[in-house]
Amino acid sequence: MTRAVSRAGHRADDRVTRVPVQLALFLSVCLIAACGLIYELVAGALASYLLGDSVTQFSTIIGTYLFAMGIGSWLSRFVVRGVVTRFVIIELLVGVVGGLSSLALFLAFAYTEAFRPTLYALVLLIGILVGLEVPLLMRILKDRYSFKDVVANVLTFDYIGALVASLLFPLLLVPRLGLVRSALLFGVINVAVGLWSTWLFRDVLPRRRWLQGAGMLALLVLGGGLWKGQAITTLAEEGMYADPIILAKDTRYQRLVLTSWKDDLRLYLNGHLQFASRDEYRYHEALVHPGLAAARARGRVLVLGGGDGLAVREILRYPDVQRVTLVDLDEGMTRLFQSHPRLTRLNADALNDPRVTVVNADAFTWLAANAAQFDFVIVDFPDPSNYHVGKLYTSAFYRLVRQHLAPGAFIAVQSTSPMFARQSYWSIVATLEGAGLRTWPYHVYVPSFGEWGFVIAGVDSYAPPAQLPAGLRYLTARAVPTLFDFPADMQRVPAEANRLNDQVLVRYYEHEFDAINR
Repeated sequence: MTRAVSRAGHRADDRVTRVPVQLALFLSVCLIAACGLIYELVAGALASYLLGDSVTQFSTIIGTYLFAMGIGSWLSRFVVRGVVTRFVIIELLVGVVGGLSSLALFLAFAYTEAFRPTLYALVLLIGILVGLEVPLLMRILKDRYSFKDVVANVLTFDYIGALVASLLFPLLLVPRLGLVRSALLFGVINVAVGLWSTWLFRDVLPRRRWLQGAGMLALLVLGGGLWKGQAITTLAEEGMYADPIILAKDTRYQRLVLTSWKDDLRLYLNGHLQFASRDEYRYHEALVHPGLAAARARGRVLVLGGGDGLAVREILRYPDVQRVTLVDLDEGMTRLFQSHPRLTRLNADALNDPRVTVVNADAFTWLAANAAQFDFVIVDFPDPSNYHVGKLYTSAFYRLVRQHLAPGAFIAVQSTSPMFARQSYWSIVATLEGAGLRTWPYHVYVPSFGEWGFVIAGVDSYAPPAQLPAGLRYLTARAVPTLFDFPADMQRVPAEANRLNDQVLVRYYEHEFDAINR
C-alpha cells in the first residue's frame, strides 16, 4: 500500500515538473520563430532603404530565405549524433550571424561594392541555420512527448512567434530601436535560447561547460554591438554621405539622416537626398507660388506629403490663407520638423502655426475617407522609386484628389526631373490628364538636383500670376512664365499613364536612373 502511494506521488511530481519544462521548450520554439522572421524583415527593410523598390527586395529576400530554410531542413537529416549539442551550436550561430547581419550590411554598402552578394549570402546562411533549428528540436522532443503532440505544438508556437515578430517589427522595434539594434536584440534572444537549452538538456550534454562558455562569449559580442551599434552605424553611414551626420533615426516607414556642413543642412530619406538648405527655397518657391498665387481663393490649402514643412512655410506667406492641412504618413518625420531647433528655423516653425493641422495618415486612405474641398492642393511626395510611393502617382489617386478641388482650385505636383527622368516626368503629366485634369508642366533649376519638374493641374484655365508675395529669394512674377518653356532635350516624349494595377511609372523611373548610374 505504501509503495503504491509512493509511486503515485512520484508520477504526480513528474507531471508537475514536466509542465514548466514543456512550456519552456515550446516557448523556445516561439522565440526561435520570432528571431528568424526578424532577421528576414531586417534584411528586406535594409535592402529597400538602400536599393529602393521594396516589392522586388522583399520578394527576392523572402524567396531566398524560404529556399535556404528548405536546404537547412534537408541538411538536418545528416545530423545523426549529438543532436542536442548541434542544436545549441546552431542557436549560438544564428544569434551571432543574425544579430550582426544589419551592421554587416550597412558596412558592406558603405565601404564595398559587394552589397548584393553580402545581402544574399547572409540571407542564405541565416535561412539554412534557421531551417536546421526546428527539425532538430522536433527530433529532440519526440523522445519526450508523443509525435502528434510534438508536431502540433511546435508548429503552433512557431506560427505564434512569427505573428508576434511581424507585429513588433513595424510598431515597436524599428521606430524605437532601429534596424541595427533590433537585429542585435534578437541575436541576444537566440543566444539566450541556446544557453537555456544547455540547462534544459543538461542530462544529455557532455560538453555543457564548453557550450555555455561559447554562449557567454556570443552574448558579450552582441552586447557590445548593442552598446556601440549606433556609433558603428553612424560610422558606416558617414562613408555614404559627403557631410558629417548630425542625426540618424529609423521611423516606422523610412530612415532619416540629417547631415550638416557649415550652413548647409541636408535631409536624406532612405539614402536619397530630399533637400539641401542652401537651395531648397528654389524648389519650394517653384512648387508653391506659380499655382497658389494664381488660385481664385486661398482660404483652404491641402498639402499631401511635404512633412518637412518647407512648402507650408511658403503657403503661410499669404495672409488670406486660413487653414492648411498637411497629410504625411510618417509621424517621425513631422515630429522631427516640429521640434528640432535647426529644422524649425529652416521651415519658420510652420508646422506649429495655429493655422496648420498635421495629420499622420496614408494620403490615399485619408482622401477616400474625407469629403472636404480645398482651394489649392500641393502633392509633394518622394520620387516614384517603388510601388508603395508609385500608387500616389496613379490616375486613381489623381481622380481622388480632383474630387477635393473647390471651384477654380489648382493642384501643384512634384514630378521628378524632366532632364534625367524625362519619360517619367511626362508619364506623370499623362497620368494627370488621364484623370480628367488640364495640365501646365513647368521646370526650375535647383543646383542640388539639377533641372526639376512640376505640373500645375486643374479643371479651369490657368494663367501665370501677375504678383507674388514679398520676400521671395528666387522667384519673381516676371520669371514665372519662363518656367513653362521647355528646351528641346526636355520636351514631351511618348509615355503611358501610370495606373494602380500597372505602375509603368516605377519601371520608367528605375530604367532612367539605372542608366544614369551605369
